[in-house]
Amino acid sequence: MGVREAVGRAKFRAIGLILGMAAGVTLCVGLAGVGAARVAGQERRTAKASPMTRPEVQRGMAEFQQSCSMCHGPEAKGASGPNLIESSLVRHDEKGELIGPLIREGRLSRGMPGFPNTSAAQEDEIVAFLHAMVQVSDNRGSGGTAQGYSLKRMMTGDATQGKAYFNGPGRCSECHSVSGDLKGVAKRYRPQELEARILYPSGGMQRATVTLGAGERVVGQLLHLDGFYVAMVDAQGQYRSWPLRGNVKVHVEDPLRGHRELLEQYKDKDIHDVFAYLETLQ
Repeated sequence: MGVREAVGRAKFRAIGLILGMAAGVTLCVGLAGVGAARVAGQERRTAKASPMTRPEVQRGMAEFQQSCSMCHGPEAKGASGPNLIESSLVRHDEKGELIGPLIREGRLSRGMPGFPNTSAAQEDEIVAFLHAMVQVSDNRGSGGTAQGYSLKRMMTGDATQGKAYFNGPGRCSECHSVSGDLKGVAKRYRPQELEARILYPSGGMQRATVTLGAGERVVGQLLHLDGFYVAMVDAQGQYRSWPLRGNVKVHVEDPLRGHRELLEQYKDKDIHDVFAYLETLQ
């Protein structure tokens, strides 16, 4: 075989090798594409649909925005009324057993009217909407908690020192009991909610005793008090008010006075220590 023929055969083999390699690469790319498509398809099939897309949630959102959003905001995150996404009542509700009565009866002592004409179906839909909003809010966080707060990041205090502070003179244990009102408190509230309640406790409405000119005394939950008039909800649930003139006298009992006084005494370390201690109350 001559030199020219040998060179020609070598070129032919080289070209064949290149074409074969190219075909192999094409085949691999094709298989990779098929695999990626399968994975993407599986992800689409296994991805959970947003709870907000459910029909009953959509109807509940419309009902909520029509009747409740003026006070609680269109997304239930609060306006003049409280944030329902962070509400303990909403988060402890399971099938409307807590939210339903609140919708029907309201909370007059806190300025919330009742909606007795709401149908059972509408209640269920509003409940579904609120539960869906809680689920969406929690899923946006990290570490399984809402707003990205994780218990590990918040546990910077010393539980032993927190217990000592809790039981100190003039401190928490004078009004609270770890075997009573605080039993299992760490299970009832999420970490960021529990820490917030240490500083800004909710509830504990002020009680007022109004003494009238004839010596009559009326006791109830205080709604308003200024230099001109006092308003309350009495023991029978009736709204009552009087102008502050003549012999009308008002005595106010504030169950959160201790918390307000401690706000001026707390150090950052005290707050973190007490929080760490309360987290042990499972």
